[in-house]
Amino acid sequence: MTYIWRPSRELVDNSNVKAFMEKVGASDYRELVKRSTSDIVWFWRVITEELGVEWFREYERVLDTSRGVEWADWFIGGEVNVVHNILDVHAPSPRRNNLAFIWAGEDGSIRQYTYGQLSRLVNQFANFLKNVGVSRGDVVASYIPMLPETIITMLATLKLGAVFTPIFSGFAPQAVATRLADSQPKVVVTVDSYLRRGARISAKPSLDEAEKMAGVQPLNVVVQRFSDEETTLDEEREIYFHDAIRGQSSRCETTPVGSNDPALLLYTSGTTGKPKGAVISHVGALLQPSKEIHLNLDLKMGDILMWVTDIGWMMGPWQIIGAQQRGATHLIFEGAIDYPEPDRLWRLIEGHNITHLGLSATVVRMLKRYGDELVKGHDLSCLRVMGNTGEPIDPDSWMWLMKVVGDERCPIINLTGGTELFGCFLLPSPVVELKPSTLWGPGLGMDVDVFDELGRPVRGEVGYLVCKKPAPSMTRGFWRDPQRYIETYWTRFPGVWYHGDWASIDEDGHWYLHGRADDTIKVAGKRIGPAEIESVLNSYPSIAESACIGVPSQVKGEEIVCFVTLKQHAQVGESFERDVIEHVSKRLGKAFAPSRVVVVSNLPRTRSGKIMRRLVRTAILGGELGDVSALENPESLEEIKRTWSGIQVKQR
Repeated sequence: MTYIWRPSRELVDNSNVKAFMEKVGASDYRELVKRSTSDIVWFWRVITEELGVEWFREYERVLDTSRGVEWADWFIGGEVNVVHNILDVHAPSPRRNNLAFIWAGEDGSIRQYTYGQLSRLVNQFANFLKNVGVSRGDVVASYIPMLPETIITMLATLKLGAVFTPIFSGFAPQAVATRLADSQPKVVVTVDSYLRRGARISAKPSLDEAEKMAGVQPLNVVVQRFSDEETTLDEEREIYFHDAIRGQSSRCETTPVGSNDPALLLYTSGTTGKPKGAVISHVGALLQPSKEIHLNLDLKMGDILMWVTDIGWMMGPWQIIGAQQRGATHLIFEGAIDYPEPDRLWRLIEGHNITHLGLSATVVRMLKRYGDELVKGHDLSCLRVMGNTGEPIDPDSWMWLMKVVGDERCPIINLTGGTELFGCFLLPSPVVELKPSTLWGPGLGMDVDVFDELGRPVRGEVGYLVCKKPAPSMTRGFWRDPQRYIETYWTRFPGVWYHGDWASIDEDGHWYLHGRADDTIKVAGKRIGPAEIESVLNSYPSIAESACIGVPSQVKGEEIVCFVTLKQHAQVGESFERDVIEHVSKRLGKAFAPSRVVVVSNLPRTRSGKIMRRLVRTAILGGELGDVSALENPESLEEIKRTWSGIQVKQR
């Protein structure tokens, strides 16, 4: 593939990373990455200086691996706090009147918070938490969507040295109960109800049920989103948020904590057994997103970052911490990006002068279905940088984002990492050349590689994404389950982090993702990732998006079945399935031609936009679906089952 993005001289010269390269004497970005990954002690020391990290107590040395690389300790002897570095440092300075964040409600309401206002509210809620017994090391949970009080809760918790755990607001009681039983929070912050596609969704009753199932009785603090909502509170252990902060002092000292003390407890997917509680330290939570947003997204003071995410996913806290550490502004929103009108996202960008936009490939494909004219009807010239995360992005969607949305002015920072890293293994910088869909290469300070089955580096073929050296933001283990942490990441290749993604590196040194290794389809002994097939399918003119799975076959072991949705107003004839199969066969070879291509109106996706292939496979094979409350559209599974059953009947 040819290079599509080439940065202008002006962009390079004015970039944050160019200034950093000059400070450390790197001739170009590739040399900087190489130096940062070969000498991680040097890099992580110098990045704290570049970011202006303020310590309560200076650290004695950067890294200690005496307990093994799996349990690396960082910035030994240092005392720090995330909140001091993303809020306290701004509040007393001239930046106190700068916007920290903007909140956009689905009903059109807008609320804005300066750093000074946010500091006062955080201090008030922190004083309340302190008064009810929350102290260093205690857990405070949130079961709430992206509201202003969500940010206030997270920062107030971390300010006291307590641990913040966000629970996705779309989870059903059983999923919430699992996380409550594991984390044992002292306080849970929830909301009476919130808006999602015009409907009021009540959260408090679900929390009540979950707490009964979990056998816990934390103090509940309820945000009153709607004044007419009837919410019954237990006066002995429940209080409204506005009553909790009423009368509290707007001054509160931030608690110094050890560099490696836990800040965030982030639960990863529980699709295979109990959810895993990743423990992210204060120094890791501070450094990784701030470094990436500063050097890879090129965010500057005065810029506004908006990532399509939820506080329950890693990118929610990542956005808040990284943007505010830089003294910039970020935007959070309630509801869906295509409701009440399909151009809601474009209206938000235009109306608030968003400079940095992040989303997932599924969201891109969803927006693309509405057509180019909807985008072109808005002035998006404020955009400077765009990002993609959560899943591989196919070349067709990448090109649409580059040409239609970004008008070929904005680099696409395609990034990948994970909850357990609280950041990225792979991502480009605006100053490098890019090909469609590429992640370019390693993140700064991330010594990643691609291994074959025997643990040998490979180039020009698909292998396993691994990381050969530790990073400060890597999880400190799993909450109350250290052995599972070791088994998950450190046993396949001893001493090397195994991430579970398929990746490859081309002849120009550009990196690509090919999906999760556990999603691999094996046809007649040949392995392929579903993302590779989907990339080809999505290039077919009438197909909007797709989900490919492997189903049992007596002859081949597995055969490929693809479910697809169509672009708006697309018409397909009797030869559609045959033509699509031929399209895939020509691109990937006959061995990987799908056995069926099935048209449906929608695919099951989470609210963050990720398509759930596992549920598609389970639905058509008749398995137990389990908890589907994280889905935006669970009804899509019923359509898939009905459609597939109809096909099976016809075949008989």
